Amino acid sequence: MQMRRKDREVTDLAVIREILDKARYLHLGLFDGEHPYIVPLHYGYEMDEEGKLTFYMHGAREGHKVDLVKADGRAFVEIDTDEELMYSDIACDNGATYSSVMARGNVTLLEDPAEKVKGLKALMKLQTGRDFEISEKMTNAVSVFKVDVTEYSAKMRTE
Repeated sequence: MQMRRKDREVTDLAVIREILDKARYLHLGLFDGEHPYIVPLHYGYEMDEEGKLTFYMHGAREGHKVDLVKADGRAFVEIDTDEELMYSDIACDNGATYSSVMARGNVTLLEDPAEKVKGLKALMKLQTGRDFEISEKMTNAVSVFKVDVTEYSAKMRTE
């Protein structure tokens, strides 16, 4: 993904993982006719050694989000953390520190119970720091969304 501020670009996979591990929710952007639809969701993720990134989220089995995913699988993800305002007596010198990841990809509703378990385990591990046993029966209560990321970028401002 194109980035104007190359001085803030993060390419080190270990640092990108730190950003993803620290944040607790993502904003999932979907297509809703002529307007975007953006919803905050708790998430889990996987990243392999080459940097291939996959996000998992969960939600109700029915509703607007489910309908939009079924209608158009294109998605955009935004994650941010480490936000802290930096104050100045000069208006244009005010700013903020932050870390963020933005990604494009394809979102699907998982149907396979084993894949749903995998996604929910990743979500629970990130959100709680603990491993949970998740049964196939438990997966029947929710929809599990998977975003296969096709491209992403990370950015950080520390001062």
